[in-house]
Amino acid sequence: MTTSTAPPTPVELHAPAPPPRDDVRARLVPPYARPSGQLWAALGVPADAGGAVSRVLAWAGPLLVALVAGVLRFWHLGSPKAVIFDETYYAKDAWATIRQGYEASWPKDVDKSVIANPDGIALPLDPGYVVHPPVGKWVIGLGEWMFGFTPFGWRFMTAVLGTLSVLMLCRIGRRLFRSTFLGCLAGALLAVDGLHLVMSRTALLDLVLMFFVLAAFGCLLIDRDRARARLAAALPVDEEGRTRPDALIAETTRLGLRPWRIAAGVSLGLAFGTKWNGLVVLAFFGVLTVLWDAASRRVAGAGTPYAAMLRRDALPAFLSTVPVAVLVYVLSWTGWILSPDNGKGGYFRNWSAEQGGPAWLPDWLTSLWHYETEVYKFHVGLTEGHTYESNPWSWLVLGRPVSYFYESPSPGTDGCPATETAKCAREVLALGTPLLWWTACFALLYVLWRWVFRRDWRAGAIACGVAAGYLPWFNYQERTIFFFYAVVFVPYLCLAVAMMIGALLGPAGSTERRRALGAITAGVLVLLIIWNFIYFWPIYTGETLPMESWRNRMWLDTWV
Repeated sequence: MTTSTAPPTPVELHAPAPPPRDDVRARLVPPYARPSGQLWAALGVPADAGGAVSRVLAWAGPLLVALVAGVLRFWHLGSPKAVIFDETYYAKDAWATIRQGYEASWPKDVDKSVIANPDGIALPLDPGYVVHPPVGKWVIGLGEWMFGFTPFGWRFMTAVLGTLSVLMLCRIGRRLFRSTFLGCLAGALLAVDGLHLVMSRTALLDLVLMFFVLAAFGCLLIDRDRARARLAAALPVDEEGRTRPDALIAETTRLGLRPWRIAAGVSLGLAFGTKWNGLVVLAFFGVLTVLWDAASRRVAGAGTPYAAMLRRDALPAFLSTVPVAVLVYVLSWTGWILSPDNGKGGYFRNWSAEQGGPAWLPDWLTSLWHYETEVYKFHVGLTEGHTYESNPWSWLVLGRPVSYFYESPSPGTDGCPATETAKCAREVLALGTPLLWWTACFALLYVLWRWVFRRDWRAGAIACGVAAGYLPWFNYQERTIFFFYAVVFVPYLCLAVAMMIGALLGPAGSTERRRALGAITAGVLVLLIIWNFIYFWPIYTGETLPMESWRNRMWLDTWV
């Protein structure tokens, strides 16, 4: 006589099954996914310890992924030992900002001399005309203040923020998908993206902008969970302990002070204070957070959720973000504001005194306003051609990456073989990991499908993050723009791929065969992306390659 047993319950690796429809609290505050009890049994862990282990893994996993990302970003960070691409602007602007509070006009052709003898450049220098706000330069300058005016010094803080952004994305992905595994997967994909790696190892502003935008996104996610928990707590509970919807409570409850939304406003102010496109992100995220509020009130039982949102949430949301962001932006100009207005301070600092601005406004405010209008004219009028400019239509397929550094080492130098016929190349190419980006094209289609046809709020959040960093550039078809601007929305591409992989793994309750096929497909895809990153590593980090090996990595003619 044989005894049959039921097949084992598959291990939960993604978002939990939908909560029961009769418990409103479960829909407002869904639980985090946890591995099934059979996993703990297989590992020899007591069942009652599973929750504690899950909480440890919730931080241990992201920290491990961030550690790997940090090693990749700090490995030979000072190489190439040169001022590469636009570091010629931002490294020097940061040095002046941290030393004298405002950007300076540097002597021409000083890139090599300042590396050899940075103390030979006497400050203060004459004020310099710059076209980006100062936050990013303060950040880069912090590394120079700690480690000197060297390639390692001016790249240090972008490497720190690049590493921390991987940690943040792991935690953001965990909160978004209710799965530590998928959160860590999203962070791991960001860790092995070539564009994110190169930008983390270069003193440019866009990585700093990406960091503050991602921080704001994470703050709004936390705020969403906290607000929904408050709303759930206000709802009535029946005799069986289940939370019930209530139209009056759902439409009239005030959610009180929301510090995470204020933190998002601060982060967006810092993003705006790094580059002006942070202001566009503020608009996108502002709409996103109030739509989340309307959805929360609808789930809680509101008959007119959007009207309730407009009455109770719209104005507090505006006050928590827009004025806060503007205040942070103005404060970021403190060094320029406090500089002398007698022609020896920041650029245009004495414009109001010279032109006789309105007496009822502070002279620094009218001077700053004039400065900003001149900068706006510069940006909209920037149509001069550039070798590496690209149209945003080509970004997702990596049509035209940007070469930050290129040289052909002589035989016997910089790792090039010491033979007469040896030809070598050394390049830093701002190129996303191709298989990751091409996979992300399909993942975005999946995300849009989930959002439009399944009304999946997670897909909508990811789509909003991509749209905020990507779509505005289509409005500037005549302007000179570059592919590396796309680093701002790379984290959301990684979230999209992680979400698609979660779907490949199969929903809760899938058969063992379905799970196995999904795991094999997902595993092969992730391993191919990692291999692709390793293959392109030399041209991300400026390692010397034989010319033939370098050519083999130029998969498209437009990459040269």
